[in-house]
Amino acid sequence: MAQISGGEAFGRALKQEGVEYVFSLNGGHIYTLYEGCEDNGIKVVDFRHEQAAAHAAEGWAKVTGKPGVCIVTAGPGVTGTVTAVANAYQANSPMVVIGGNSSVRERLMSALQEFDGVTLMSSITKWSQQVQDVKRIPDFVATAFRQATSGRPGPVYLEIPTDIVNGKLEEEELVLPTGYRTEARAYPDPEYIRQVAAALKESKHPVVVAGSDIWWSKAWDELRAFVEVIGAPVFLNSMGRGALPSDHPNVGSTGRRYALVNSDAILLVGTPIDFRLSFGREVLFNKDAKVIQMMMEGEEIGKNRHIDIGVVGDIKATLQLTMDELRASGYRSPGSEWLEEVMTEDKALKESDEAMLNSNQTPIHPMRLMKEMRDFLDRDATVVGDGGDIVTFAARVLGINEPGHWLDPGMFGCLGPGSGFAIAAQLARPGKQVAIVFGDGAFGLNGMDMESMVRHKLPVVAIVGNNGTWNQTTQGVIRRTGRAIGTYLSQETRYDLIMQGFGGYGERVTDPDQIRPALERAFNSGTAALLDVVIDQNVSYGDMGGRSRQVRQY
Repeated sequence: MAQISGGEAFGRALKQEGVEYVFSLNGGHIYTLYEGCEDNGIKVVDFRHEQAAAHAAEGWAKVTGKPGVCIVTAGPGVTGTVTAVANAYQANSPMVVIGGNSSVRERLMSALQEFDGVTLMSSITKWSQQVQDVKRIPDFVATAFRQATSGRPGPVYLEIPTDIVNGKLEEEELVLPTGYRTEARAYPDPEYIRQVAAALKESKHPVVVAGSDIWWSKAWDELRAFVEVIGAPVFLNSMGRGALPSDHPNVGSTGRRYALVNSDAILLVGTPIDFRLSFGREVLFNKDAKVIQMMMEGEEIGKNRHIDIGVVGDIKATLQLTMDELRASGYRSPGSEWLEEVMTEDKALKESDEAMLNSNQTPIHPMRLMKEMRDFLDRDATVVGDGGDIVTFAARVLGINEPGHWLDPGMFGCLGPGSGFAIAAQLARPGKQVAIVFGDGAFGLNGMDMESMVRHKLPVVAIVGNNGTWNQTTQGVIRRTGRAIGTYLSQETRYDLIMQGFGGYGERVTDPDQIRPALERAFNSGTAALLDVVIDQNVSYGDMGGRSRQVRQY
């Protein structure tokens, strides 16, 4: 009888899941897993830091809707993923993290890199377990994928010790589970759908805020139809951005606060009430409006404020059933007057940006940088935001026109996911533009993995807003106290030369009229590229007027 290794059993289990890539940084504890992947047609994409590899696994989920897989070695390999896993946990991104460990036989003997990764990961994953029998590797892999994708999606952790990885089993003993998870949708309670329809029949000023559950439920077509049926302005955040194209007549951006404070029915579709919505307080929410929240899972409903109607269920199904109920009940849209009112305000706020968008000042105004990017990028470009102030400018200006084409960290707000997210996006969308908007501070976390893009021949273009400061902190504390401590970097740092050292294309931009030509050169270079754009250190998003800074736009 032929024998196979635990690594081969692992590779076959991933192949059955349809996995194309695993993201990793190598180590002796996991090398046999690499062989199992390679021998089953699964490409190992290796990184310079485990955090970036884990961010790439989340990025794969964000651009494909399928769980990403990260493999890291024992001990510090596992701990190196913690920030990325915590980010995926708060963003509800499905991913499978595979960690190595010393052998089961040597447990508690102080073996090399022996570490209890299962306990560490249990607080930031949906499920965390260790395999202790080589024959059960496929079963545990199947369970990991089921846990990552069931209900509210999220990351899981599976630990495979070295003696299990390198163990042997007879090929006839290998059992690959089948039929172990379902894609059936969870339908909402019909009574609550009727309540939503009744509330909308009474509403004259409905507004929709749609978030990440739209992406995970693949509900962009239903969202478009829904806002058109009820004549509502819609504002998109996080993974909801791009669910409708930025030029759709119902899509607003800068007028969100105006719409919310003047609405009589606020529909939060797949959107938690967190800091991005001022925790639902009256500074943003009309106190007399009826608030309706639709979520895939009930834990977020009613968090931070009173909810009039809370609907739990798959968002695609929920929106379709709501439209069906509206049609059956003889619903008539309140007309276009309200939508036109909100869009007029939205347009007026955008017009106030024109001077900044067309500024010829040096150092470059960050809004001019975003305007040049907006006008250059293809409609189906994927944009990754990794930073603080600079990403808020990007979210305000850049038009996202396709679902899953805007990637930001989400509620956790961590820095450093840009390199991993962008690598995953370029692998999933070969031949399409992928751009990272980096803050110079954020670049310092995982900027080394720009080298991984060069090495793997992935022509991502990074645009670094180099203002020499952690500006989201700096300008605020200067306004409050007159000084800033520990918040400055250096604008003399040459990020473009770092990129050239990696073997990619690098260019520094100091003249606003050179932004567009530099973008053309970078995207035409045929390799990973970085533009080091020197922007004004004294301009922050918080300086753009009271209404603009009430709510962050991502």
